[in-house]
Amino acid sequence: MRSSTLTGTRLSQLRAGMKAVIVDHEQTDLKGRLLEMGCIPGEPVWIEMVAPMGDPLAIKIAGYYLSIRKKDAETIQVALQNDPMAEME
Repeated sequence: MRSSTLTGTRLSQLRAGMKAVIVDHEQTDLKGRLLEMGCIPGEPVWIEMVAPMGDPLAIKIAGYYLSIRKKDAETIQVALQNDPMAEME
């Protein structure tokens, strides 16, 4: 059985302009909704901007922009685009 705690880089840790690929999600009530909005493993994500106080983040994913709370972005594990393990396009 998979642990609900993820290791590695979290979406919430990225800065504006950074690109990554979604790797996995923690098991939360929001997981299903994030998957419906295109936050699926293997999907490239780009951090468009971060609000002045650090919350929320504006991301580009699946061809559209999505605003996500930092607390929710903390539940998404990503691999940076320049990481050899990341499979971007």
